[in-house]
Amino acid sequence: MGDINQTATVNDDLLLKNFFAEVSEVERDNEVLRILSCFKLNPFEYLNLSFDSSIDDVKKQYRKLSLMVHPDKCKHQQAKEAFGALAKAQQLLLDQNERDYLLSQVNSAKEELRAKRKKQLKKDTASKIKSLVEEGKYDKQYEQSEEFQQELKVKVRELLTEQEWRRRKMQMRISEEEGRLKKDEEEQKEMWKRKREHEEEWEGTREKRVSSWRDFMKGGKKNKKGEIRPPKLKTEDPNKSYVQRPVKRDLQRPFRWDARSLLTNTDT
Repeated sequence: MGDINQTATVNDDLLLKNFFAEVSEVERDNEVLRILSCFKLNPFEYLNLSFDSSIDDVKKQYRKLSLMVHPDKCKHQQAKEAFGALAKAQQLLLDQNERDYLLSQVNSAKEELRAKRKKQLKKDTASKIKSLVEEGKYDKQYEQSEEFQQELKVKVRELLTEQEWRRRKMQMRISEEEGRLKKDEEEQKEMWKRKREHEEEWEGTREKRVSSWRDFMKGGKKNKKGEIRPPKLKTEDPNKSYVQRPVKRDLQRPFRWDARSLLTNTDT
């Protein structure tokens, strides 16, 4: 069994060697241009493989195309870029999660095309009868046709583009939300920083404020040297009508206290 596998590997290497011996520089350049013109979200296109290709198919095709556009063998200015695109395409198709995601989009595209075809068959009586008579063989043959494969390729592109756009929109929203949260956090930090600085400044002047208050309590009521203070209001001054002055009461008459007694100038 081991000898058979070894022989098969040798034959593959020989076939590849003969193939590249016959490949011209123009063909290499054309392959570079084909790779660079592929739809970026579909690695099957880069490797020029059908959607039902196996893992072994991916490895063999990558080996063939990568040798064809290798920068050491291809003189095209963008050969290195094309070589890197092939490497990335193989990496995606060998990753089980990425592969499952791509195939799920392929299946969704097939379902949409089948539904579309079903509506068309309702209008075409001859095709509908043929589809019923052949019990699904007619539909199977159509899905293997070049026309269906081309439609499928276009539909997969549409679905992958929609998914990528949704992913980018979601990423944009996440980035905006992260930016908002970061801004709020910075504002909160700045607020606490100003508050802490204010508290530190207030605490730093504590001793000065205490000393000022003590000085005020000690000498605040004494006149400073050379200070002129306003004269005290004399309650006996008759010209100050709003000042209540004592009034002698006539012992012969009952005591009355009214507003006129405050305004009348009587002998004291």
